Amino acid sequence: DEMPSGPLTKRQIRWTRHWLALAVIGVLVFVIGISPDLVRMDRSRVIGFIQMGVWLVGLGLVMLGAFLAVRVVRNGRPMSLRAEIGTRLIATGLVVSATSTLADFLSIGSHRLPWVYFGPLQVGGLVTGVVLSLIGLVLYWPRTPKPTEPESA
Repeated sequence: DEMPSGPLTKRQIRWTRHWLALAVIGVLVFVIGISPDLVRMDRSRVIGFIQMGVWLVGLGLVMLGAFLAVRVVRNGRPMSLRAEIGTRLIATGLVVSATSTLADFLSIGSHRLPWVYFGPLQVGGLVTGVVLSLIGLVLYWPRTPKPTEPESA
């Protein structure tokens, strides 16, 4: 039941737009989580569990929307090793981001509850996870076939 790898249908284009809209909504949620004062929701001087949860949900929506949009664009092409590595990097990046963000809550950080501190190492882990996921998306993107050159006589 694989789809042909020809041009996208109108329905596929519509679904791609829906998934990209989800990714854009995810970016907005992520930005609100990172900087809640942009929408006057910053009620604390510290970064708390809810704020971290909001930006992780936003990041998850971004990656889910982008992954599903690229999946539609792949249009049933068989998964290459490159694409398989890409899907795993997307998931690994999300796990790295979540683990780094929630390190103190998971008791693997340097601070104990209730004195949670989102420090430079956690920021580095969050950024590393996002970069890994983005690299995964690039690897998952279908390669365009090389144009065939006419044979010379």
